Order: sequence, then C-alpha cells, then structure tokens
Amino acid sequence: MTSHTRQLFGTDGIRGVAGEFPLTSESTYLIGRALGHDLIRANLRSSVVIGQDTRQSSSWIADRVALGLASCGCDVHSAGILTTPGVAYLARSRHYDAGVVISASHNPWTDNGIKVFSGDGYKLPDAHELAIEKEIFTLLQNPEQVSAPVPKVSPSLPGEAALRHAYVEWLSGNVQTDLGRLKVLVDCANGAATAEAPELFRVCGIRATFLNAAPDGKNINENCGALHPEAAARIVAEKRGQFDLGITFDGDADRALFSDANGRVVNGDAVLLLVARDMQARGVLAGSTIVATTMSNMGLEIALRKSGIRMLRANVGDKYVLEEMLKTGAILGGEQSGHIIFRDGKATTGDGLLTALRVMEILARTGKPLAELVGDLKVFPQTIQNVRVREKTPFAQVPEVQSAIDAAQRELDGNGRVVVRYSGTEALARVMVEAESEEKMRALARSIAGAIKNALGA
Repeated sequence: MTSHTRQLFGTDGIRGVAGEFPLTSESTYLIGRALGHDLIRANLRSSVVIGQDTRQSSSWIADRVALGLASCGCDVHSAGILTTPGVAYLARSRHYDAGVVISASHNPWTDNGIKVFSGDGYKLPDAHELAIEKEIFTLLQNPEQVSAPVPKVSPSLPGEAALRHAYVEWLSGNVQTDLGRLKVLVDCANGAATAEAPELFRVCGIRATFLNAAPDGKNINENCGALHPEAAARIVAEKRGQFDLGITFDGDADRALFSDANGRVVNGDAVLLLVARDMQARGVLAGSTIVATTMSNMGLEIALRKSGIRMLRANVGDKYVLEEMLKTGAILGGEQSGHIIFRDGKATTGDGLLTALRVMEILARTGKPLAELVGDLKVFPQTIQNVRVREKTPFAQVPEVQSAIDAAQRELDGNGRVVVRYSGTEALARVMVEAESEEKMRALARSIAGAIKNALGA
C-alpha cells in the first residue's frame, strides 16, 4: 500500500457489509491483531474494553477482534451490548489503553463496523488509523506470519454487567434536577440503547414508555430510531397529553432527536439552541460560543445571535465539530442530525443518553414545554440540489459558476446562505441554498445548479 490515504478507515472507523472484506472472519481477527501490536508497542501490557450493538453479526465480529487482541497479549474486557459513548467513557474513566466498538450506527442490520477510541476517550487521529491500516495490509499479504498461539478468550456476550452499570451510574450521577414529573416516550431503535436506557430512566425516576426495545439482530434502525423520528412523534401526537416529549436514539445511541408534546420533530439545531441559551443564562457557556456545521440552518445562527451567542461552523462530521471545539475552547457543539457534544464534563464524544438527560433537565428546571422553549427558531427554507460532474474543478476557477454564486449572495444580502461543495465520496456538486422565501431559494439554487451543469456537467 503506497498511497497515504486511508483505505479501510472512513470518517467513522471501518465499515462494510458483515461477512465481506474488510469484515470477514479472517480480516476482523487481523484487525484485532494489528490493533494489539500497535498497543503493545506503546505499552508492554495493554488492556482494552470492547462493546457492541445488537446486530446479528456484532458478537462474532467482537469475538474475532478480541481474539486478535488477546493473541498479542492484550487483556480484553467485554462490556457486552453498550452504546458507542459508553465505550468511550469506560476507556477514559477505567484507564484502558483503548476502547473498541462493533457497530455500524444508523446503517441497516447487514452492515457493521469497527470503531476505535484511544485511552483518553477520543477517536483515533487519521495518522494513527493509517499506521494501523498499514499493519493490517502487511498481515493480510503475509498470512504465514500469523501463526500466534491461540489464547482462550471468553465470548463477548453477555459481557461484564458491572461495566455497563458503571456507565449508567456516571450518567445518572450527572443529573441535578428532579425529573420525576416528566412522562416520555423513548424509541431505542432496537439498538444499543435497549441495554442501558431502561435502567438509566428508572434510576432517574423518569416515567418512560419504551418503543423498539426488543432487538432480534435484524430489526435495528428498521423504520424506527433517529432515521425515522416521525415514528415516535406520531405516537406522541396521537396520545395528546400523555407525554411531555418523545426521544429517539440511533443504533449505537451516540445521537438523539426529540419531538415536542404536540408531536413535532425537534432536530439537533433546535437542541443546540435550547441548550446554548440555557447555559448562557446560567453563565456557564464558555466564550458565549458554540460549534455547529455547514448544514446547520441559518435560523439557528440568527436565534443564537439574539441571545448574544456566536456560532462557528465546522465541516459535517462529529469528528470535525469536536476538533473545532478543542481548538476554540467551546464546550457545546453538534450537528442537525442530533450528535450533540458536551465538553463541560467527562464526555469526549456525542452521547444520545446524555443529550436526552440534559434536555429533560432544562424542561424540569424551567417548567416550560419543549415547544415553547424552541418556538422562536425560524427555520429558513433550505434546498440541496446535486449535479453530476465529470471533474471537480475548484469553483473559483470556473467564471460562469463563480458569477452565479456571487449573484445569489448579492441577492440574499445576508438574509440567507449559499454553500456549494463537491461530495467527498461521489462525482457530485452539492448546491445548498437557504433563503427567507421558498420561491427565492428555488430560483437561486436552479441558477447555480444550471451554471455548474453547463460548465462541468457529466
């Protein structure tokens, strides 16, 4: 492998179809081994915590990765079914040298993935992933070198209940408000949250009704969870008056979306507004600044400005939001999709359960319904048009495209946004326009997309 770009690791670990490369029985063992080598090089004795979601393939992949780690002399502890942020928390708080998560988050059940956290609870830097990748390819090309003695490793399921319990205890210990008056509907997406959410909500005294909390290995994310927040919202609306809010997790519970008591979906932008204003009012929002992404709606920026809060934008991806937060000292950041990162405690990654607790604390403390707390968020109409291109020439070098972008920005005059970028994975240009009126938004998006099609269209 001569190239310096990562081939296996994407923005969120290694992902693919379970049973196909790179997630075959042999390659998952070798990934565990490469990771084990990497850890043993750094510390002569290494301990790793491993957690998984509810997919049919998660337990055999966890078993193979654990075997690979153990064959290098690593001490492996399985937490069984645990959310992604749960593994990150354990890695950091229990002083493991690494945390490994077997999950493909919101993807269908046939997919799976391997995510690695270092001992500080943060995802590995790109350069470190590249080094591990090189080792994996070396092992794949020279299988004869892999004749290690096979250690005895106990199965990854059910895992150590004490580890799962420690995570729940930490989350509930963060709560400083009585949540006993709240009635909530919770959609666990038949995923990892099914293992921790019921215990957590019970310990916190919250009156919760659970949906999609019976995983069978194939129903994770199926017409439920954070990909379909309208499912829980519809039930909240139908049972008007029975629930104060709906909460929806994705498959590995690193994000959460909500619905208000009327059954209207409340996305990550609205959650950022709600939490930022609450922290600002209590004088704890560092630098009066939060970090969102290029996809966050301009309405969020305007509503925050009214409360004296500055919004910075990072590239899409919780990894990039976190980088910007660490760089600027911001303690709150997140994405429209419901990944919210709190850096005012021990969290090092987006955590759906923690986000849900924070939102419920604000409702309990203020005594106000969710709809009222986010009611002034005026969402600007937004459209995204994709144009197939034959090459990805920088837009500034294509006069026709640049002048269409400039004309749109002049016409919006600060009351809207234009973001034109190339897709990272496909031969597409994406044109995103936000404007105060639907009509203006469509007209401007059409003119920019037309200019790109004429100049660069495939």
